[in-house]
Amino acid sequence: MSKKHDALYNDVLGNLDAPEPAPAAAEVARGSRFLKRSTTIADHVTGEIEEKTLRWVDPADCVMWDRHNRAYDLLTEENCRDLIDGIRAQGRQEFPAIVRRKGDTYEVICGARRHFAVSWLRANNYTQFKYLIDVRDLTDEEAFRLADIENRDREDISDYERAIDYADAIKRYYGGKQKAMAARLEVSPPWLSRYLALADLPGDVVKAFTSIRDIKERHARDLKPLLARPETGQLVMEEARAMIREQARGVTLDGFEVIKRLKGAARPASAPKPRAVDEKHFVRTGGVKGVTMRKKGRSIVLEFDADITDDALRFGFEKVLESRKKP
Repeated sequence: MSKKHDALYNDVLGNLDAPEPAPAAAEVARGSRFLKRSTTIADHVTGEIEEKTLRWVDPADCVMWDRHNRAYDLLTEENCRDLIDGIRAQGRQEFPAIVRRKGDTYEVICGARRHFAVSWLRANNYTQFKYLIDVRDLTDEEAFRLADIENRDREDISDYERAIDYADAIKRYYGGKQKAMAARLEVSPPWLSRYLALADLPGDVVKAFTSIRDIKERHARDLKPLLARPETGQLVMEEARAMIREQARGVTLDGFEVIKRLKGAARPASAPKPRAVDEKHFVRTGGVKGVTMRKKGRSIVLEFDADITDDALRFGFEKVLESRKKP
């Protein structure tokens, strides 16, 4: 009998060495065990039970899939602290990572944060912890979809990381066809299109952000029309390069400030209000209140305080009349 069949039967029949029950119930119990054994074997044969190969391994024996949708180098003790503390409190990793064989190692398809957390624990005096893996036989396209399904709703993977993953996948697996890819992922084509637009942001715009995790899907919607017009696109790119130079000098900008400046660069500066022309102020000698004459287009506006004296007002009106007589 093969090793696989040995394992199957050991699993199915493993509880048959239990102590015999009381004689009166022995026959009933044997019949129940036989029925359970027969049903379990039948389920395996018909495929209604799927066997999983779970292993506890040293995380050093695993490598990240080179098309993993999470940037492993952005994982830190701080942003994995919840998972590190959870594994330490539970005494073990609860949910297995999904991997596939790669020579003598395992390639991690889903479970980068779990890998980092266990690796960190082992490097910090918790050498008893091992990495729990579920070994699968997957094609690259299946691996991509599985990783996407697991991480699609997670907030700890950025929009930009997801967008770059989609941009690579559409060319690699779906012949550049958005509708085909959307159907396989079971998402709407417009939803997918927004992420592909995010992946298409110019490199200097991406570098203007301190971290790619600050780049949101809505930012592509804000910037796409501005970048599409030559006159505004050039202004946006110039502002992006200015922020890159600032970062090189140690200036840290959050995502909100970066997008605000990029959008603001495309708006023309507000034109200053024109200064009033032909404005004249007529005040009697020694007076404190007078009449102001101001031209507005083809009209003339006279302004004076309500409590101005009659003499001051009369003097002002006379000066207005005199000004109208001059060429």
